[in-house]
Amino acid sequence: MNINLIMKQTITEMKAVVLRFSRAQPRWWQRYAKRCVEDQITVNAGYLAYVTLLSLVPLVAVGVAIFSAFPGFEETRVAIEHFIFNNFVPTSTDTIKEHISAFTGNANQMTAIGVSFLAVIALLLIRNVDTTLNRIWRIEKKRPLMISFAIYWMVLTLGPVLLGASIGMTSYIVSLVSFADQGIPGFSGAIIKMLPYLISMIGFIMLYTLVPNTSVSFKAAVPGALFAALLFELTKKGFALYISHFPSYEVIYGALATVPILFVWVYLSWIVVLLGAEFTVCLTQDMEAAGVDTCSEFDPPDAQGL
Repeated sequence: MNINLIMKQTITEMKAVVLRFSRAQPRWWQRYAKRCVEDQITVNAGYLAYVTLLSLVPLVAVGVAIFSAFPGFEETRVAIEHFIFNNFVPTSTDTIKEHISAFTGNANQMTAIGVSFLAVIALLLIRNVDTTLNRIWRIEKKRPLMISFAIYWMVLTLGPVLLGASIGMTSYIVSLVSFADQGIPGFSGAIIKMLPYLISMIGFIMLYTLVPNTSVSFKAAVPGALFAALLFELTKKGFALYISHFPSYEVIYGALATVPILFVWVYLSWIVVLLGAEFTVCLTQDMEAAGVDTCSEFDPPDAQGL
């Protein structure tokens, strides 16, 4: 089929969904809020935040072990840490960075058996994310255990490598854009500011389309990912503003303030992820009600999640 025809058809269908969405206000948001309450977003976010902190050290250790197997990736690992702290962790203190550096240093000294044990703990986080999102999509069918393990292990091992490759490509693009800045002043700065939004959107799209054990429309995942990415940036700026101007955690906890601050931020991040998932599900239901084909030519045939 002609690509232009496919794009026109997709745009037409998206306009119909937007029109239907606008006409359904505020009833649509009431249905959205009802789903969030039914799925206990705050409770699930708290559980995922706890599991995330429990798996944080194992994830870092496994990631370092993977990068250590490829000596040429050492600079990439440092670049990833720098990029994540600067763009996705608000008001990241030097204390957190020192702890992460200590984790990576200790991970380099671990044996293969120790790293494997930590990998099992890290796999628990991926499994819980899978279970939570399938519950939001109302998916009761579970994958076979061996298939699930193979998928989780692939995500755990290939994730750091793909992240490193994306950071390398991003650096290359930024270097190319800097040349364009000579002709258009401020152009490179605008592109760099948009990169965190773009990377967040790509991550949310992959999460919402690949993790649920069902076919998720790309047409619904893109607006859901955009909603989650914007909400994530607003949450990050608001949290950074709160920590900077209302240092209550430092007053109460003193030197231990890093722990509750990190926990609260991880908790808020999971709330954003789950809110975006609920948004995607509601849009999918609207598309199906409007008769929009949710399996376009851009969607993989008979996709069954990861």
